[in-house]
Amino acid sequence: MQTEKALALVVRGLDWSETSRITTLFTREFGKVRALAKGGRRLKSTFDVSFDLLTVCRVVFIRKATEGLDLLTEARMEERFPILRENLSALYAGYYIAELLADGCQDYDPHPTLFDTAIGTLRRLGEKHNNPQSLVSGFELVWLQELGYRPRLDACAECGAPLVTEGLGRVWFSPSSGGAVCPACRPNVSDGRELSQAALMTLRELTAAIEAEGPLNVPQVKLAEIRPILGQTVSFVLGKRPRLLGYVDAR
Repeated sequence: MQTEKALALVVRGLDWSETSRITTLFTREFGKVRALAKGGRRLKSTFDVSFDLLTVCRVVFIRKATEGLDLLTEARMEERFPILRENLSALYAGYYIAELLADGCQDYDPHPTLFDTAIGTLRRLGEKHNNPQSLVSGFELVWLQELGYRPRLDACAECGAPLVTEGLGRVWFSPSSGGAVCPACRPNVSDGRELSQAALMTLRELTAAIEAEGPLNVPQVKLAEIRPILGQTVSFVLGKRPRLLGYVDAR
């Protein structure tokens, strides 16, 4: 059995016994890790963290050769985001990020960029001037790209015909097709949602910003149109509607 060290974000937890806890971690080095923390519920234990959701910690764990749970042996807290508890919308957004990392990522499939984006988004959620829905939208786009579902926005996802911005007519967005769909292909998709030229341009700019590792903020005026599209796409990729999505999009 091999001992590993990692920087981790707690994305899920489950009490296992009176003294132990199963925790799901999204680590920068290894991706999602599910581990048993023996004695993790004791007031006095070898762990100096309580394994609350959205806690960042340095962990040491023993990686099991089988498909069973890994064994967490050390955990030292690095960062918390207590200010999120002062803003319910920001807190729901943080829990939603944890849900996507826990349910949308495979065990031991590392995504350092996604980890860094999650931590950066959680920090920015604590800043009062930031809009949680805007930050969540940026995170969703990175999550989709890292999982291999970057939406096609330069051409029709069905037929490949270029979508020329100048003089562009109506287009639709189809999660099952993987992006924007031209009018000619619209009858072929069952989940198409109409997408304005302004929203299409915003999505293009955001995906370009991912490549340049720039900040991802969806303008307030575009949120009403872009939020349903991203929520529908995330739900398609997961195969279910995320439990926290409704709380994030609540007005």
